[in-house]
Amino acid sequence: MIKDKKSLKASTPSRRKFFKAAAVTGAAAATAVAMPNIANAAPVTLKMQAAWPSGANIFFEMAGDYCKMVSDMSGGSLKIDLQPVGAIVKTSEIGQAVSSGVVDMGHWVTAYWYGKNAAASLFGTGPSYGMSSQEVMGWMEYGGGRKLYEEAVASVGFNYTGFFHMPMPAQPFGWFKKNVTKVSDVKGMKYRTVGLATNVLTAMGMVVRQLPGGEIQPAMKTGLIDAAEFNNPTSDSQFGMQDVSKHYHLGSFHQSQEMFEIPMNTKRLKSLSPAHQAILKNAAYAANSDNYFKALVRYSTDLAKLMNEHKVNVYQTSDAILAEQLKGWDKIVGEFSAKDAFFKKVVDSQKAYAKRTMKYLLMNQPNYKLAYENEFGPIGKVKI
Repeated sequence: MIKDKKSLKASTPSRRKFFKAAAVTGAAAATAVAMPNIANAAPVTLKMQAAWPSGANIFFEMAGDYCKMVSDMSGGSLKIDLQPVGAIVKTSEIGQAVSSGVVDMGHWVTAYWYGKNAAASLFGTGPSYGMSSQEVMGWMEYGGGRKLYEEAVASVGFNYTGFFHMPMPAQPFGWFKKNVTKVSDVKGMKYRTVGLATNVLTAMGMVVRQLPGGEIQPAMKTGLIDAAEFNNPTSDSQFGMQDVSKHYHLGSFHQSQEMFEIPMNTKRLKSLSPAHQAILKNAAYAANSDNYFKALVRYSTDLAKLMNEHKVNVYQTSDAILAEQLKGWDKIVGEFSAKDAFFKKVVDSQKAYAKRTMKYLLMNQPNYKLAYENEFGPIGKVKI
């Protein structure tokens, strides 16, 4: 028996509803095919060792931020077991430990393997040519730096893939027993730093000693060194540098840019799903921004504490000393380039990138200091 038109209309789904339902179902199926639900698989755990102590250490905290982002972005299907300095191997052994699979990942800076290849320092603590850490990271990804970095990694026998995050602000010249304004004030001074900066400051007449972070404050307290730098107001105050010095000099070309390197065992990386590989890479980009935002707040807050609570005198490093540092860089880069063709290739690549990009950036940026002082007064007299 055929139903009347009214009954037929009521019992037949509309074409619009049918196609809408079909579209939703089809999209869901396509998504399932294109991106398997990795969250339902057994979680994958990677072991990472950092070069930083746990507890009150902002660098270890930033390493933890990266690990949390990886877990969050993967829905908990990829986790990183973060271990502090010395938990499995010595800091100097992290690169080899990652390469051999003793650990899956590390968290340190390229200057820590400078002893194996001087060019390692160029991927973080090299000459500025007007670039900050942000621009050096731009060179890494868009100026040919990554290919050169991979060549440097292979040249020392490491077998890992590197991710980078946290474009560090220029590092302070550091802690001194007095206010130093002239080059003669620092000549002969026993000073702690690492990487190519050791050569640059030696060229200035300083006596440089390379010491691990945890040994800096005791060495200055006992007189083994006269002055020292580590990285920033937060880390420096966590080391207790304010207890051995009341003279803190900000801004320096000895290490005007740096970033964290996350070495990942290449074989282990390739064993992961494409989604997990992408998460490890892109979480570094996410941490890059987040860590920088955090650093500006924490470093400025801790600088205020050093000034207000610990009565530390804070200065901008004098132009006379900065100019001598640049002369030191010219000397060292010339010497290393003359005897190391690969070192020269990296330097030439950085110079070409800096010459083009920094002309635009430096000419386009207004004088931000002028705007700051218009509102708050002379920067050296502003209380924070």
